[in-house]
Amino acid sequence: MTDRGKWLALISLYLVQGLPHGFFGQAMPVLLREQGVDLRSIGLMSLVALPWALKFIWAPLLDRYTLWPGEYRRSWILLMNYSAVSLLVVLSFVPFEWLVSDGVLLIALTLMAINVLVATQDIATDATAVENLRPAERGLGNGIQVGGYRVGMVLAGGGLVSVFTFMGWQMSLLTLAALMALGTLPLWLWKPRQHTVSDTGAWSQWLGFFRLKGAGIWLLLILVYKFGDAFGTQMLRPYLSDQGITLEQMGLLLGTGGFVAGLGGALLGGWLTGRMYRGTAVALFLALEGLALCTYLFVSPEQMSLVWLAVIAEHITGGMATAALFTVMMDRCREHSEGGDYALQSCLVIISGMVAGSLSGYSAAEFGYATHFVIAAGLCWLACGVVLAAARKQLFFKRAV
Repeated sequence: MTDRGKWLALISLYLVQGLPHGFFGQAMPVLLREQGVDLRSIGLMSLVALPWALKFIWAPLLDRYTLWPGEYRRSWILLMNYSAVSLLVVLSFVPFEWLVSDGVLLIALTLMAINVLVATQDIATDATAVENLRPAERGLGNGIQVGGYRVGMVLAGGGLVSVFTFMGWQMSLLTLAALMALGTLPLWLWKPRQHTVSDTGAWSQWLGFFRLKGAGIWLLLILVYKFGDAFGTQMLRPYLSDQGITLEQMGLLLGTGGFVAGLGGALLGGWLTGRMYRGTAVALFLALEGLALCTYLFVSPEQMSLVWLAVIAEHITGGMATAALFTVMMDRCREHSEGGDYALQSCLVIISGMVAGSLSGYSAAEFGYATHFVIAAGLCWLACGVVLAAARKQLFFKRAV
């Protein structure tokens, strides 16, 4: 019963994290544009996700302080989640027409606050997973993490948007708030392992991570591992559009095919990572992702079967590589500092992806799409060299445990 409660709680919490990102990150730009909001304002709205890249700054506080005795992790998760739910309820009573005209600044600030709350919940949830998953379970646990988040994004970014015209602004936000509140119920039925606090200061905690064996090569691995993926896939939608793929076809390809393939890839990659030498899994899945990126060279609207094959291959391997990376990130976390250590690594992944995405347009414009995807694949294969260097320093588990 304890194990069942653990898995159910983690699945629901990661799903909850994907809900606001799906609605506000993917659906909101479309809703704003339909109301005539300026493209520059819509572009700037992406900055509300900045807390996800900066959460490492306050993550050590969650390792040191609790909001009620004996409940370090649950106290933060529940308070942050219910605070975000409350903000959504309040926001639902503000007329949408006013928000997209005179209230754009208000909605931006509110979304920033919601992202701070959900990012903080994510710190505590990741720390809970590190503390309560045995090393042999972490592969599957990270497959569930990636998969649950994707499901939440699709539910809110696709499901809610598809009925937005019928439900309206208020009911859509109230539904989103209700789903987020329901997602915490399994956590009330399962009590995580007691977190113990280190007697070192917060600054010493940071220095301790950078003093770990092979810290330099490890940080380089975190920075470059998903760089090629983010660099390549940022240009996927423009590429498909320029190839003559219609919006309806793209929605089916990426919204259905890509989602199912990514979910399956994350679960498969997580399961395999739990049964393989970690270094082998991390390198192999990334090498396969590089090969999958090259399949986009053969995309043609006249041969939709090849388009489907490319999308499915890239999403499966991308999900596998992500699950493997998150697993070894958990392995790297030190006892007593799980929240801070994992948050630091995940923020580096996010920042690396932002940099890669910002450079991708220049590459595609300068060299063309074909060369761009070859470069992206090459970046994946170069990162495999960093993985091998980390393996030589024995920074991965020697066997599945």
